[in-house]
Amino acid sequence: MEEHGIFLSYNNQEEAFRIPVNPEELSVKEAGDGSTYKIVGGDEINAIQSRKLTEISFSSFLPGQLYPFVNGDELLPIPEYIALITKWMDAKRPIRFIYSAISFEPGAQKSPQEIAINMPVTIEEFEWKPVAGTSDIEYTITFKKYVFYNAVQAKVKQTTTKTGAKKTTTTKAKAKRPNEKVKPKSVKVKAGDTLWIIAKKNLGDGSRYKEIQTLNKITNAQAKRLKVGQVLRLPG
Repeated sequence: MEEHGIFLSYNNQEEAFRIPVNPEELSVKEAGDGSTYKIVGGDEINAIQSRKLTEISFSSFLPGQLYPFVNGDELLPIPEYIALITKWMDAKRPIRFIYSAISFEPGAQKSPQEIAINMPVTIEEFEWKPVAGTSDIEYTITFKKYVFYNAVQAKVKQTTTKTGAKKTTTTKAKAKRPNEKVKPKSVKVKAGDTLWIIAKKNLGDGSRYKEIQTLNKITNAQAKRLKVGQVLRLPG
């Protein structure tokens, strides 16, 4: 027997759902990005490059009723599935794609052999159409692996060797851990909050409290007595 499922989530699982009907097949494309050149004599050589981003695609349907084979007991209305997918595409942010399949013998312990995919992806294509004579919607969806990246500042240092020659070394700051969570545009003041605490918690730097103060036109006197429940806008 086999248990398998596909899960999609956005903004650190703030929004998520399980694909209600498992597809018959899942296509995972891994491709190289080498370049081919002709050399003297007419022979060809291949210059190996880094792999292209993984692509995942499958086709299935969104059920208009709770069929016996639908995953889970909770089935969203079809417009909600479509609205979430199109919303995530418009957000221009990655989502989390999780696929898990475990094979095991009936009555026995689950096999340690497990196929699993867990990666950030972007939704590249989503095509759907109504199925004639039913309330179902057929669809095809394609994802592409997303790689988090941060601009890293490089520091250049010049030193002089014993022989008088100048030596240049370049070091890069450690990249920050990628974060899938969308930064909030506003925050509600809680008991004990100060502008510095709010800036540290939401902007990662307490010294940016002045930006919050200026954006919300808060006087120095008001900054000392923030009201619990007050909504403050955050800088981008």
